[in-house]
Amino acid sequence: MERVAQLKEILTLDANNAFARYGLAMEYSNANEVEPALTEFNTLIQAHPEYAAGYFMAAQMLARVNRTEEARQWLAQGIAAANRSGNSHASGEMEAMLAELG
Repeated sequence: MERVAQLKEILTLDANNAFARYGLAMEYSNANEVEPALTEFNTLIQAHPEYAAGYFMAAQMLARVNRTEEARQWLAQGIAAANRSGNSHASGEMEAMLAELG
């Protein structure tokens, strides 16, 4: 959890640091701490709505814990965000995952 502490320290200096916020969300996600991860993903997306990886990784985490409907919602929002920013690669990946989820 040393990495979590480091990321939190960065965020105390710059709460809008997208890379640190995403990193913190991923640390929580990788530790299967779903609720703290979702809090960080939500904070990330509120400040940086174009951050496509945030949507995608939140959806993957939710799918992993069988919260499929929430995963679909994150994917739909992420696809829209990726399309707005012209990120066709991210959009395609999220569309493929959405199709897999049914």
